[in-house]
Amino acid sequence: MISPIVHTKSENLACNAEPSVGTVLAFDFGEKRIGVAVGELELGLAHPLVTVSGEVTKNRFDAITKLIEEWEPVRLVVGLPVHPDGTEHKLTQLSKRFARRLEGRFKIGTKLVDERYTSVTASMGLREAGVKWKKQKLVIDQVAAQQILQSYFDRQNELT
Repeated sequence: MISPIVHTKSENLACNAEPSVGTVLAFDFGEKRIGVAVGELELGLAHPLVTVSGEVTKNRFDAITKLIEEWEPVRLVVGLPVHPDGTEHKLTQLSKRFARRLEGRFKIGTKLVDERYTSVTASMGLREAGVKWKKQKLVIDQVAAQQILQSYFDRQNELT
């Protein structure tokens, strides 16, 4: 079962075989684009990787399969979008379904991470770096995935 994280400090995140070394891929799921970030558990640093575009599920999963084969992750992380008050919406359910499909297809433990405001803060950070809106569209999902993954790493560090 996919476990959510980043809700309360008392929540037990250990899933018996929680890896402590290896690569992690994170996904900022969207109906048209999926941002992907990568990082190493030992370093706890996330980096934007790529944006998978398109609305055809098979093509998106083909691209993700190539990333999984290339990076050989020990953990997958999927952003869980919710309203500011924590209530769910349509994309929440779609993201959960995406996470279940990843875990089922690739047999890699998958965690859900609260992603409130990641796209907004990603856009603000890119704007502060001088990246114009037109060019932001090319990388914003990757940067949002990077923030999701960094949140996961930071949360793991708080618990150790």
